[in-house]
Parts: sequence; structure tokens; C-alpha cells
Amino acid sequence: MPVKATHPPAGGQKIQERIKKLTDQINDLRYRYHVLDDPSVTDQIYDSLTQELVGLEKDYPQFKLKNSPTNRVGGVALDKFEKVTHQRRMLSLSDAFSFEEVQAWEDRLRKILPDERWDYFVELKFDGLAISLRYEKGELGIAATRGDGFVGENVTNNIRTIQSIPLEIDERKEVEVRGEIVMPKEAWKKLNKQQEKEGKVLYANTRNAAAGSLRQLDPKITASRNLQYYAYDIVTDHGLKTHAEIHKKIKDLGFRISEYQKTVKNLEGVHEFYKQIEKAREKLPFGIDGVVVSVNQIDLYKRFGVVGKAPRGIVAFKFAPEQVTTVVENININVGRTGKLTPVAFLRPVFVGGTTVSRATLHNEDEIRRLDVRIGDTVVIQRAGDVIPDVVEVLPKLRTGKEKKFNMPKYCPVCKELVTRRGVDYFCTNDDCPTKNVRAMEHFVSAFDIYTVGPKILKRFKDEGLISDVVDLFHLKKEDIQSLERFGEKSAENIVNSIQDHKKITLPKFIYSLGIPHVGEETAFDLASRFGSIKAVMDASKEEINSIPNIGEVVAESAYSWFNKSANKDLVSGLIDAGVRIENVKIKTTALTGKSIVVTGSLDTMSREEAKEAVREAGGDWVSSVSKNTDFIVVGDSPGSKADKAENLGIKILNEKEFLKLLGR
Repeated sequence: MPVKATHPPAGGQKIQERIKKLTDQINDLRYRYHVLDDPSVTDQIYDSLTQELVGLEKDYPQFKLKNSPTNRVGGVALDKFEKVTHQRRMLSLSDAFSFEEVQAWEDRLRKILPDERWDYFVELKFDGLAISLRYEKGELGIAATRGDGFVGENVTNNIRTIQSIPLEIDERKEVEVRGEIVMPKEAWKKLNKQQEKEGKVLYANTRNAAAGSLRQLDPKITASRNLQYYAYDIVTDHGLKTHAEIHKKIKDLGFRISEYQKTVKNLEGVHEFYKQIEKAREKLPFGIDGVVVSVNQIDLYKRFGVVGKAPRGIVAFKFAPEQVTTVVENININVGRTGKLTPVAFLRPVFVGGTTVSRATLHNEDEIRRLDVRIGDTVVIQRAGDVIPDVVEVLPKLRTGKEKKFNMPKYCPVCKELVTRRGVDYFCTNDDCPTKNVRAMEHFVSAFDIYTVGPKILKRFKDEGLISDVVDLFHLKKEDIQSLERFGEKSAENIVNSIQDHKKITLPKFIYSLGIPHVGEETAFDLASRFGSIKAVMDASKEEINSIPNIGEVVAESAYSWFNKSANKDLVSGLIDAGVRIENVKIKTTALTGKSIVVTGSLDTMSREEAKEAVREAGGDWVSSVSKNTDFIVVGDSPGSKADKAENLGIKILNEKEFLKLLGR
């Protein structure tokens, strides 16, 4: 029988003391149960103490404490999640699917810092949802999802319901802890049984279940899902020297960490840990998809820097992707927003990688020829992570003779105009191809976060003649839309308001929204960081764009060509005239910004590649030959004829010390 709760004798001071003792006791029991997996009392006693505290707080709300465990459950359901800008970007990880790929990763690190030595910290790669927790003066302030790495969603109300997350920590400094929300396998099975009973869609895996549960607008639903949080990083500076120290600090602050972690001296130790975890994987209470390998020393980890959206000093050593066999029932062509034609295999539905799939990408004609895949073939498909599955092998011995070869079309399947081959890919040559245009619009509204205007609505507006391009979206009026069949006054008003509310956009997102070939989110961010405004980007030369780190000649040519087409210039001008407000980016300026630099000879403090990266990070243009347009030449040991040519041209010559000073080092 449950223990009957009793109230203490009347009296303000005694009641206040009782509330404090109950709060401390229940929080300690929560920590033992949900963090240490060490319950010291039965659920009945825990429930009884909580029941008493609820009663006292109801009668004496003035004595309720900020860290009361009753703050975890409840709250009003939200209409939507607010956006949160991360104080520090939430990066993702590069993947390695074999030990050879991990060795190649280490080789790249050795080239960057050849004289340094380090060990590795290895831990589990949880198959969940990354979350950032921000604490100020010891209290949980904001909890946010990763989002695009720069902006996530505020899920603080839901995070408060997760028992393994402390609402208060013993640390007065600002602390930002990052970790993973996971759903235990048993909780997932229980949830799916309930979903099935209620006739609802089942969750394909624990990761989807965790993400779906955390993004419930009603915190009470999240509270019922038995989610857990495993912390793995502190991104605020606390003077810690290694990743191992970070994990100890996290545990000392009262967070749950995985017991499966280790510091190892070399990659052999990494591989041994990986094999141990792979064997134990099925017995773990939660889902994982590999192990995370980090350079243990924080100072070296930071010196390795970031490439794209991933730190160089860390890699996800993934388990081998799942493979299954199925039948190719047809091969169709998908026309993308750039006009690219991609062959897609339509498959007999099969369960792989935690979900049912019915199609797989064939990439291009060369891949079809290499695999010799035909309609009717039995094939092996592979799914790794969230990407569209690949056809990796054909089983020709299972052919019946009725299989059909596939050839790329000579005409676009949508507009019937000629297609042309560029490299390994085919493209529709018609700039007005309806599919190309609609796909570009879909990409645009997605980048602007205009969620009320989906693909079907865009197509309807275009078919009805309301819009011909994305500029027209911002000129739509409620009356234009509500006159259409199945669009009422309220839905029309919501669409127009949503479009108008999303006129303000950051420069990186705006560049990305334009759908420039080869310009993804990372390249858009690099362009924005280098030039600061859309005008400066549009005025940039191909050489200036090509000088940006991580941008090569193909991407530079694509961006430069796009911005120099009159139709695209008109598009950008039209958007600005329609009221789109683009937030500029502050440019970091140095003495080398915009300067053309040549380096000749060897430097003592850095390799040639490091010097090139340093120049580009400082906003300079790295060039290989001396000309009258060269601003500086840096002369190291054993310089070549470039130094003599520079002297004849009167170009300013720098020694290594002067060069480092201009770099701010």
C-alpha cells in the first residue's frame, strides 16, 4: 500500500523548512534514480514525498523553491516553438565507416601538426537528438535543438520534464552543456504498442521516437515518454585541458554520462574500443550508431580548427550500414531545382536501417552502367544514417531474362525540351521548365522558413497564375488567395501574414535561398563572412570568391556566373524592392584583407598549407605568381626567383616575423 502523506504542524517557519527538506530529498532521489541508476527508495515512497510537497506548495505558494521538482511537469501547451540563436555554433561530425578511413583522418591531422603528439578520447555515438542546455548562475535558462547549427528551437519547457536533466547546478559561472536526448529501447517498444492500439503511426526507431517526443507542443506528453539525456560536452571555457576532464566536470555537475568512455594512446586503442562496443551494441538499453573519437587535448583540438560544418579534431567512427536485398520495379527520372536529371530506382518496399524504403538513388548514367542495374533486377541496397539509400550491387544470377536496360532520356520528362550532358550529369536546358521553377521556389520558401507555403500550395499558385517567381510571393494579398477554391479567408490571411513575417533573413540564408548550383549552406556562410553584404557578394570577382577557404574553382565559377546574369540580378533587386530585409554580416578586417600575397621559400613557424589558410582567414588573396598586382611577398628560407622579380617590381617584401605580425600572431 502507498504510504499516506501527512502534513507538518501549522506554522510558517516549520512549513518553509519542511518544503525545503522535501525539495532537497526528492531532488537527491531523482539524481540517484535517473542519473546514477541507483534508486535508494521505492517508487511508493518517492510518490508519497512528492504528493506531500505538491500539497504544501499549493497551500503555501510563497514558500515554493525555484528548484522544486514539481516544476518539471505541466505548463501550458505551446502553439509553436520559438527560434533560438546559439551563442556558439552547434557543429556536426565527419563520418568514417572503416578503420582505414579513421587512419586517413589521423594522417590528415599529422600533416597539419606534424610535431605534436596527442592521445584520443573515445565514447559512444548516441542515436538521438542533440540538445544544448544553457545555465546562468546555476539555473537552467534555455534548452535548444541543433537546428541548422546557428539557429535551433527553444524546447526548454519540454526539457524540464526530463528527470535526468538538473534544473539547478552548483556552478555560478555561465555553463553551456551539450548532449543527446535518447529514448530507451524498452520505452520505444511500449510507446509503439500504445500508438498501434490508438491507430497512430509507429515510430521507426528510437531516434525518431525521441525527436518526435521532444517536439510535442504539450510538455505533459513529453513528460510521459521516459526520455533520457546523456551529456558529452561543455562548450563554455572552464579551463579544462582534455575531453576526459570535461566528462568528469559534467558528472560532477550532476549530469548523466555514459559509462562507455575511455582515453586511449593511439588508433589501435580506438579500434579495440570500437570492436568491444560493436559486440555490446544490441545489449545496450539505448540506440547507438558508432563511437566518437576526439583528440583528447583541448588546445590541439582547437588548433585543428573546423572544415565545413565539422571540427577536424573529431570523427564519428560509424558501424557498417545495413544492407538488404530487394527488386527494382522501375527507374524514373527526378528533375531537380537546378534542372539536373537524377535516375531513381523504385523498389519493392523493404525494411532497412530502421525504416521502410521504396526507392534508392542511382546518381547518374555512369553509375547505372557501372552496376549494370536493370528494371526487374534483384539488388543490394544500403542505407547509412538519414540519406536516401544507395544501390550498391546487382545479383545477376537471379535474372530471368525479362529485365530491361535503362537509358537516360534525350528530352526532359517534364517540359520535353532537350537535355544536355555536363560532366557525369544531365540537365534540362529550358530555363522555364515548370518542375525546375517550382523546385527552386520550394527551396526558397524552405530557406526563408515560410512553412505555410508548401509544395502543393506553390504549384497551385503557379497554375492559377498568382505567381511566376518568388518575388510575386511577397506581393500576394489575402483577396488574391481566398478567391481560390478550398482557400477560405482565414487560411488566406494566415498565408499572407506568414510570408510578410518572414521578410527578414540573414545574409547566409538569403544566399542559400537563391539556389545557386554548388552553393550550399556552408558555402553561403563562407561568402557572407567574406563579403558582408549581398551587394559586395554580387560585385565580387571570380578570383576573390575563389580565394575563400573551402571554395574551389568550380564553386567560384558557379557563384560568379549566377550573380552576373541579368535575370538573377533582377531577381535579387525585386526581392529587396518587395521588402525583403537582409541582415548584413560584420567582416573581420586585418592588415591583409583584400591584399594579394605571395609566399616564397620555407617558413619556420608554419607549413605552406598553413600559411595559405592563415592568409585566407585574414581576408587576403593567396596567389602563386608575382605580378604588378601583388601587394606583399613573404620571403622565407631559400627563396626562389620570385623574390628577385618582386624586388624589381617594387613590391613590399616581408620577412616571416613581419608576416606573423600582420596576421596578428
